[in-house]
Amino acid sequence: MAQAKMHHPVSWVLLAGMAALLLSQGVPVRSGDATFPKAMDNVTVRQGESATLRCSVDNRVTRVAWLNRSSILYAGNDKWCLDPRVVLLANTKTQYSIQIQDVDVYDEGPYTCSVQTDNHPKTSRVHLIVQVSPKITEISSDISINEGGNVSLTCIATGRPDPTITWRHISPKAVGFISEDEYLEITGITREQSGEYECSASNDVAAPVVQRVKVTVNYPPYISGAKSTGVPVGQKGILMCEASAVPSADFQWYKDDKRLAEGQKGLKVENKAFSSKLTFFNVSEQDYGNYTCVASNQLGNTNASMILYGPGAVHDGNSGAWRRGGCVWLLALPLAQLARHF
Repeated sequence: MAQAKMHHPVSWVLLAGMAALLLSQGVPVRSGDATFPKAMDNVTVRQGESATLRCSVDNRVTRVAWLNRSSILYAGNDKWCLDPRVVLLANTKTQYSIQIQDVDVYDEGPYTCSVQTDNHPKTSRVHLIVQVSPKITEISSDISINEGGNVSLTCIATGRPDPTITWRHISPKAVGFISEDEYLEITGITREQSGEYECSASNDVAAPVVQRVKVTVNYPPYISGAKSTGVPVGQKGILMCEASAVPSADFQWYKDDKRLAEGQKGLKVENKAFSSKLTFFNVSEQDYGNYTCVASNQLGNTNASMILYGPGAVHDGNSGAWRRGGCVWLLALPLAQLARHF
């Protein structure tokens, strides 16, 4: 802290400064009885708050001063430092107190209350501790990785005292923390481990601060839903193909070995992120048969076969085979439809 113009006798100032300097270096300084002068215990404040430093005195005192290390802040009622944040609170027969406003980390350290009685300087020291709320200063960016790869996430935070850092997976199946360190390592990542990972930094000074990293796990398509369907001639029929994949799969439909084009007469293909629907608006005998759904992305492709069959067809769901049967009908049709058909 910068010093202002001196107003007190040089000899007293030198004595107070020398006493503080010796005390800061661990050199014993005469202190009279053990209770005089008496400063506060360590003072702990949060960054941005005000710190009050109090020193108890009595009528034996002829001069008083507050020092920060070897720099004099106040001597009696006179201010010696240029820092506008430092103000005198009390200078009475029993107490000599100053306040440091808007405290910052560079204010942390020892402060000395120095008094003079009978031409002998006596001192008492208090340590100012500045706490700082946690702050995340560095965190990994969102990442996209293929299934089976290794992931390393980093979260760096500052604060006083040093914050505790934890990682957790934001997932309904995740339980508790998966790392209590700045670094999170995932070896052979699976698709179930995709999602958001939250870094939390806490030190009890303020509420924990959190930031999230999105981890996208890429994997080839997997068809989970492909079901054959029975539809009578003249009715609307639908074949569905559901596939999970990251990135989302592209879908194609084939009948036997022939690819079905979008907009083909009587057909409509509707593709979404995880499914494709093949619609027959007016099923004919020629529409019956085997259909293949192909799902593909940059990592691979897969396919599944299903059958559009009509009345009287016996369909083997396991082999995909189908045949005509005189009295077999697999769809549960309304009785009126059955009567019309037969």
